[in-house]
Amino acid sequence: MATGHVMTTLHADYYEILAIDRSSSSEDVKRAFRRRAKELHPDVSASGGDSVEQMRMLLKAYEVLGNPLRREEYDRTLPRRLDKFDYREFLKSRRNDPESQSRLIFFDLLHKHEDDAVALYDFLSTDGFTLEGKLNREDFMDCAFLLAEEYETRGDYLKSFDLFTTLVTYEREKPYFRHFFAEIIERLKSLTVTKMRGNLSDRQVVACLEQLVAMNLSRKDSAFFLRKIAEYYSRNDDHERAEYYLRRGLELDGSLPGVRKLKQRMGLADCQ
Repeated sequence: MATGHVMTTLHADYYEILAIDRSSSSEDVKRAFRRRAKELHPDVSASGGDSVEQMRMLLKAYEVLGNPLRREEYDRTLPRRLDKFDYREFLKSRRNDPESQSRLIFFDLLHKHEDDAVALYDFLSTDGFTLEGKLNREDFMDCAFLLAEEYETRGDYLKSFDLFTTLVTYEREKPYFRHFFAEIIERLKSLTVTKMRGNLSDRQVVACLEQLVAMNLSRKDSAFFLRKIAEYYSRNDDHERAEYYLRRGLELDGSLPGVRKLKQRMGLADCQ
């Protein structure tokens, strides 16, 4: 192998080229081909002249593994040493390659190695590492969602929040999750309204809520977060700020729920 996935046709492991294992389905082969083809596009790839050779090998791999009869013949003739190819171990061996380490995080999240994935991400993050740019856009978004879920499960709510808000930014630039996007918003509501409370300081929670307001989500969602900020200030007897945020929330959603009880706590007859 010269660089990346470049290797001679004679000794090529087409499964390695497509970054899949021997048990992958036909749909897995197609998905892997599309993913790698996008990565090797001249506008994306930084491989220079190598990308032409890599694309040639990629097409050859797809021609063989994408055809059931040719794949069956290839599997029979694949050298025994390639029969033991372990994609995960291959990625683990490339410790100094950020792209391979990013793929390893994603692979482990998908294959029930969540502890290893989180540990690796935490270790790499101490040196300013980010997943962005190391994976293609769709894989990054899927990987970030899975990581955010893991951090939420483990009680690291700020890391979960940061990943989910990053996904909001990406989704608004170019939709990918589409109808699943509502789930991300619900996760952010659950984090800031329920899970962070009592686990983080009021100042930290309010900062997260203000960040969500600044993202200009739907009027209804923004009003919801503004009301929650008002509630925090009210509980701390800062009624002036509480009234300010409540007024902003009502400007966005005149039927904002939970307002009457909040007004009573603040001693307000009307806040509209």
